[in-house]
Order: sequence, then C-alpha cells, then structure tokens
Amino acid sequence: MREVPMESMFEEIFTRNRCTDFRWIEPSGIRVAHWVRMKCHYGCGGYGACAACPPETPSVAECREFFREYSRAALFHFRLRLDGPDERYAACRAINRQLLSVERDVFLAGEERSFALFADNCSWCDECAGERRICRNKKDSRPTIEAMGVDVYSLARGAGYHIEVCVDDRQAMDRFGLLLIR
Repeated sequence: MREVPMESMFEEIFTRNRCTDFRWIEPSGIRVAHWVRMKCHYGCGGYGACAACPPETPSVAECREFFREYSRAALFHFRLRLDGPDERYAACRAINRQLLSVERDVFLAGEERSFALFADNCSWCDECAGERRICRNKKDSRPTIEAMGVDVYSLARGAGYHIEVCVDDRQAMDRFGLLLIR
C-alpha cells in the first residue's frame, strides 16, 4: 500500500537535492546476480582497488538478503552528456554527493534505515586505501548498485527507463543511484 504523505515528503527532499528524475520501486523485485559480480571481478578496474567495491562488499547472497529487508526504495536516473571520459569521474562524484545528501535528509526526516547506493565508484579520495578497514572516508563511502550484485539494466528497464550500453564516449550516458528507505 502506498503511503502518499510520506512519499510526498521524500519527493520534496529529492527535489531539494536536485534528484528529480526517479521512480519508486519495490526492493523485493531487485535482481541480484552472480554474473554482475563476475563483471566486477573480471571487467572493472575498481575490483580490489576501491574500499567500497568487491571484494570489500558483502557476498551476492548477503546482498540479496539485504534488499529483502526493505520494502520501499527510489531509483534515481541521471543522464550525462560529456565531452570525454575524464569528465565522467567529476560528474559522477557530484551525483554521489547528491545521493549522500538525499540519504542524510531522509534519515533526518525519521527514516533511520535510509541507505544510498552510488551511481559510480566512491572516488571521495584521490587515492583510495583499497580496503574498507583502512578507508579514510568510511562515513561517506557507499558501494555502487553493481557492487551489490544488482543487474542495473534489468532494474532500470523494469522501472520504465531506457538504458543501453554506451559504445562511444560522446554518447549520452545513463547513470543510476538507489536510495533504500524502509
């Protein structure tokens, strides 16, 4: 059952933080898959180098269980058109700041379980410690949606977004962040 007054309050928070393109989703429908983790393991430079990326994240089974603890979430969409690959990190860092701000504001509004998943690698530090236990930004670092084993393509399409693999740096890029609320 939808709780319109609470969602309205959250939507005001989202708007205040410039996160206006979003869809409400049910976390129980989030598809967590081993193939996503394997793409991290064998296709991402952040694997083993970032304190908020695998193998520093929970197992796929633990991630699946984590999402089952929530009944409401917001999927945020950010469309980026960049001049080159170097701009991606600055743009995504700004998005991650917005997501962290939304998480905090929702927390302060009384939702103590609010938890954001970033749209891209944490990247708060110029040089990551690489291990969660020695992370210099533990309070503000968060994993990406993919680091939690989530099939972002299925998630986005299931929420009604169009998403495709970018084959060119000049192509518009769709990035997604997630806020788990309750």
